[in-house]
Amino acid sequence: MSVPAAAVADFSRTVVSVDDIRAAAERLKGRIERTPCRLSRTLSRICGTEVWVKFENLQFTAAYKERGALNKLLLMSDSERRRGVIAASAGNHAQALAYHAANLGVPAVIVMPRNTPTVKVEHTRDFGAEVVLEGETYDEAAARAEVLCEQRQLVFVHPFNDPDVIAGQGTVALEMLEDAPDLEALVVPIGGGGLMAGMATAAKAIRPEIALYGVEPAMYPSFTNRMRGLKSSGGGQTIAEGIAVKAVGELTYAILRPLIQDVLLVEEPQLEQAVALYANVEKTIVEGAGAAALAALLTYPQMFGGRKTGVVISGGNIDSRLLASVLTRELVREKRIVSLRIVGDDRPGLLGAVSNIIGGCGANIIEVAHNRLALDVPAKGAEFDILIETRDAAHSQEVVEALRVQGYAPRQR
Repeated sequence: MSVPAAAVADFSRTVVSVDDIRAAAERLKGRIERTPCRLSRTLSRICGTEVWVKFENLQFTAAYKERGALNKLLLMSDSERRRGVIAASAGNHAQALAYHAANLGVPAVIVMPRNTPTVKVEHTRDFGAEVVLEGETYDEAAARAEVLCEQRQLVFVHPFNDPDVIAGQGTVALEMLEDAPDLEALVVPIGGGGLMAGMATAAKAIRPEIALYGVEPAMYPSFTNRMRGLKSSGGGQTIAEGIAVKAVGELTYAILRPLIQDVLLVEEPQLEQAVALYANVEKTIVEGAGAAALAALLTYPQMFGGRKTGVVISGGNIDSRLLASVLTRELVREKRIVSLRIVGDDRPGLLGAVSNIIGGCGANIIEVAHNRLALDVPAKGAEFDILIETRDAAHSQEVVEALRVQGYAPRQR
């Protein structure tokens, strides 16, 4: 059920204030990284806006979640800490809570969806937490965590629907506006909404004119659907699994609805492009959810042109195999890796001749597949699939043209 905007605004002010966030910043000082917020000249040129990047992937557990988790732990009573904590998380909240709970001597149980990237599961266990794998989505994992919480009398630490957690996350905005006080817009990933709720509260209190934009993967438009009065929906395998939730938090929605300009949906190719850009331009590793804000700038350049825009890298915990796949797929999109199919006579020297042409153009052959059994090729013919690496799309076209001139007429696949 939707909440009237006026009622939402009144409710939000009583729950988390900028003073709560400032108090959290003092509490966290010296216990977490004070991450940099830097101007990226290259990303600014690509996106057509002045891009300031907040590198929360430089936290010890590689995500902003440490802020909210630690703030919550530090505010718990001694008896609550002795009982222990439990959380449901796709990974970053899990690692943050496990790490800081261990440092404070607090037992921790983390319930994670079964499809959580292996690197996140392993790190959470390494930090000393008991890990329970349950369900295919965050919501299914959360349901199991609630049952275990009741059975074991643990303290539930919600990843986003908790005022203390929200206050901790809001410290990201305090730091960004210290480093770049005249930011005109903030673009922030939204899953459950905890990061955006905290940042929006802080940013609007410090700089009321700032424009705030949330970002969701198109497969999981939970906040967007709620704003539009649509039934909650979502599904599919997104690389932004950290923000793939079917329902935004009640508390976070109440805080955010009157504060944000819009929520922007981004598709998988733009998320992949953003991950690759961070790796190639900023030389930093970013997970899919962490790249969502940059993906929004790539998708909606007209909204941010000429503005001083802050984006948050919310996390850097990406599976190495997935990262390799994303980077390779981006090379294919840029036509720096191209597959060519050549059909010719099955005679000695054919492959050598084709290879010489490709090498003479300065391209590199990565792989060759030689097929003599394809029925659409003459019995005395042969079909070659040649995977080549080039400098760019123009160079790939140069190779294709050179082969065509020599009578081989390749088809790009």
